[in-house]
Amino acid sequence: MQNQTIVIIGANSEIAKALTLEIISNSKNDDNTQLIVISRNVEFYRQEHFHQLPSACVNSIAVTAYSEDEISHAVKKVDLIARFEITKVFVCHGVLHDQQCQPEKRLEDFSPEAFTRILTANTITPMLWLKHLTPVLCGSHDCKIVVFTARVGSISDNKLGGWYSYRASKAAMNMLLTSAAVELARRAKNIKLISFHPGTTDSPLSKPFQKNVPEGKLFTSEFVAKQLLMIVGNTAIDGEASYLDWQGKNIPW
Repeated sequence: MQNQTIVIIGANSEIAKALTLEIISNSKNDDNTQLIVISRNVEFYRQEHFHQLPSACVNSIAVTAYSEDEISHAVKKVDLIARFEITKVFVCHGVLHDQQCQPEKRLEDFSPEAFTRILTANTITPMLWLKHLTPVLCGSHDCKIVVFTARVGSISDNKLGGWYSYRASKAAMNMLLTSAAVELARRAKNIKLISFHPGTTDSPLSKPFQKNVPEGKLFTSEFVAKQLLMIVGNTAIDGEASYLDWQGKNIPW
């Protein structure tokens, strides 16, 4: 296995934790893979078994907020502590609901405050990571950046309506990734952008909506992590953005 550093952002999500454990499992306790995890809460990565891994296998960076200043500082720290070339970045941010907002069922539910909150988490924050990481990742080594989006961000696939803020935030993220891919094809040909739909995963994000999920379509975080690593490994760097689901199939923009 090649020497590599992998960065996981928003590392406190269930899928991010599963990704970490799957990558560690795949590395077979060798010291050729370094993981850098970034989150507002890194307690999970302070467990004893992480300290029993090969030296510097997992490094955690805690941020207090996802402001641009903190993101810029975290990226500088990544650049400083990365032992190897960064081959993969996973941006696992995502908010569908919280105590302040719920997915809209009708136009009357739309709130500018909720929309701004969702847009900040699902679109602006991932874009800021991309902005500050790109200068660090430009070079001769291949690097794939995965941003978690959702199938409901597809404009052409929208047949149900509703969920105005969440849909718009994911559609906006897709447009930003598509535009960024055009730019990177000129100035950073080594970088591949992937918009990833994990499917409905058994996590706090999907918990209120799981009763409507068809049998066999509610996935574990471990399953999604395995699928994602396989998909990333099989996706070529081609100067374009890809919009892929958990099977590796293309989703219409």
